[in-house]
Amino acid sequence: MNENWNALSKFIIDRRSIKPNDFTGETVPDEIIVKLLELANWAPTHGYTEPWRFTIITGDGLARLGEFYANLDQPNQQAKDFNQLRYDRFRNRPMNCSHVIGIGMVPGTNPKIPELEELCATAMAVQNFWLGLEPLGLAGYWSTGTLAFTDEMRAFLGFSEGAKSLGLFYIGKPSIPHPKGRRLTPIGEKLNWMKS
Repeated sequence: MNENWNALSKFIIDRRSIKPNDFTGETVPDEIIVKLLELANWAPTHGYTEPWRFTIITGDGLARLGEFYANLDQPNQQAKDFNQLRYDRFRNRPMNCSHVIGIGMVPGTNPKIPELEELCATAMAVQNFWLGLEPLGLAGYWSTGTLAFTDEMRAFLGFSEGAKSLGLFYIGKPSIPHPKGRRLTPIGEKLNWMKS
């Protein structure tokens, strides 16, 4: 294998989820975020549907996102089962970030391209910009869960009716050493060869 292969494989193997609690709070220039999202725009897409959509949240928008998310999770602070620690965790999560990217997908109208393919294409777009973080010394975390997929989240992120919200991607400078990766089983246990 050559130098390019070695560099690429290192970025893929070293990619990790690092949560916002482990970010420094430093701000990354917007131009870098746009460059990362340009990588996303080169993901494979069936029929050039390019279904991915992104909402970039930064500056005062981070506090607005935190308030929205905390209140979406627990709309009634007077409720008997209200959990203040959980509320504060949701509200404060974006505050250590440089940017948070809302991830959306707009399904196409071509009946030959099922929605599943559009979801896969959007996930590949996210992987593209996630891999771009590594050589820049940045960190990321794709957060999903029930709330991430709601119409309320879709509307908050400004995605059109019929679009899907696919979660939030938190970006920042890491305050911790890069975590080591692991896989539970080797690739050989996940292969099925068909040679004839």
